[in-house]
Amino acid sequence: MIELKNISKDYIDGESITSALKNVNFKIEKGEFVSIMGPSGSGKSTLLHILSLFDRPTAGEYFFNVEDTSTLSDEQLAHLRNKTMGFVFQAFNLLGRSPVFENVELPLLYSDIPKDQRNAVVLKAVDSVGLSGKLNVECGHLSGGEKQRVAIARALVNDPDLIFADEPTGNLDSKSGAQVMSILHDLNEQGKTIILVTHETYTAQFAKRLIQLKDGEIISDGAIKERRNAKDEFIK
Repeated sequence: MIELKNISKDYIDGESITSALKNVNFKIEKGEFVSIMGPSGSGKSTLLHILSLFDRPTAGEYFFNVEDTSTLSDEQLAHLRNKTMGFVFQAFNLLGRSPVFENVELPLLYSDIPKDQRNAVVLKAVDSVGLSGKLNVECGHLSGGEKQRVAIARALVNDPDLIFADEPTGNLDSKSGAQVMSILHDLNEQGKTIILVTHETYTAQFAKRLIQLKDGEIISDGAIKERRNAKDEFIK
């Protein structure tokens, strides 16, 4: 699904050049659950922006589903992102005064799904995160865990192949965090590719593979041998 070849990203401020990523190479196959970890300033956010097609590398090649993304226009990248990717953020990024239904429906406004079919699609996504009883509740009135579940439903509504989860448990208590990770675990079991960006070892261990960054470079990349069981963590 994803292949990075010698990806680098520099930020230029006058005569000063900051190298956020340096010759990053890896592949992610369809159906993987990958955690990307690293301390502040390691390049996690920059890598996420490039992987999710919000930014372009300074050098190197990024292939998504075998397609060289450097050949695509900004409009084509936006279309590819909306059609194939879903996003879950630490800060939820919901419209607080809008109900759950409208928040989840938002990505469909930019999709090819006919208006008369959107209702069923939204209901299915909301049901998958266990919030069918709160469709008409304003998101500002929900708990943190419920808000993140709405964000996951929104990420799912276009039936993406790939879900990016950026510090999805960062604003949650341990029980709500375990519930969110349980949902992501189930989605991966259903065939969704998950890329989790986190600085928390606890959260990273729900994945099957860990890529660690430091100073813009990969320092390790391998399978997680002692994975946490999302279901068991939630039950606790």
